[in-house]
Amino acid sequence: MEIRQLEALISISEHGTFSRAAEALGTVQSNISNRVARLERELGTELVDRATGNLTESGTIVVGRARRILVELRAIASDVSELNADIYGQVTLGMIGTAGRWIVPLLLENLRKRYPHINLQISEGTNSAIEPRLVNGHLDLAVLAWPVRAEELTEIDLFTEDLVVIAARNHPLAQLKGPLSFSTLAQYEILLPMRGTPIRREIDEAAQQVGIELHPLIELDGLRTIASMTFDGHGPSILPATMLSPHLRANFVALPIENIAKRRVVLATRQFGFPAAPVRAIHALLLDVVAHATNVPDGVYLPSATSLQ
Repeated sequence: MEIRQLEALISISEHGTFSRAAEALGTVQSNISNRVARLERELGTELVDRATGNLTESGTIVVGRARRILVELRAIASDVSELNADIYGQVTLGMIGTAGRWIVPLLLENLRKRYPHINLQISEGTNSAIEPRLVNGHLDLAVLAWPVRAEELTEIDLFTEDLVVIAARNHPLAQLKGPLSFSTLAQYEILLPMRGTPIRREIDEAAQQVGIELHPLIELDGLRTIASMTFDGHGPSILPATMLSPHLRANFVALPIENIAKRRVVLATRQFGFPAAPVRAIHALLLDVVAHATNVPDGVYLPSATSLQ
């Protein structure tokens, strides 16, 4: 079994056809076909359905393991570099947008000082988009909203943050005093995250505990889009407190909600395999910059530095 054969099969799974896989790997289609055919003969099973171009069940299993093999191979050179004064390599980090707003600047500042030879690539998205990419090896680490659903992943707490109602200052909700009850919120149409997302589960569980059902104006799997709609005048929303930037506070308010849990944000990694030196370095750096952050956004609560060890 050769590395090029595994790379060819992975490329087919990512690009859909033999020709596009060949183009991505900088070779010709016949080479891709030959590599996959030799791998199929060695394993004694068909890996790609030639009629559809889709992976067979066996092909899907092989691709899953092949991704992990290639991650381990790429880690070899990075681990050797750890023996020197500097660590070299590339790290891919997934991050939910609300965390990225204040963590990425801290990370960038410290990365330049401590690991100038690590190439850090950050991909922003939702839990539903990031988790599968972390599982299959496209990402090395991810900052996610808890709970993390994939059994292949493990996580450590980074911080918690308030969930609040964000409303325009001229909206009736903004005129009320004290934390808002769910019975009050049920009187208005609210922009809400999509059902099944981590933040929506927190909202629904809190509402159900007091026997209330909210009335969503619209449901979206994207907190930035929800926030934009609120800031464009489409109505109040329930979001993490970090979504209300300081420059927007002249026209919008963040209103506390009664009896709702704080949102947990975690740093997730794959359970299996030993991360490369650059990945371990970024993992430790992320925990450090969060634990020792100053001027954190309103509504964000940091764990103690010792609890992140």
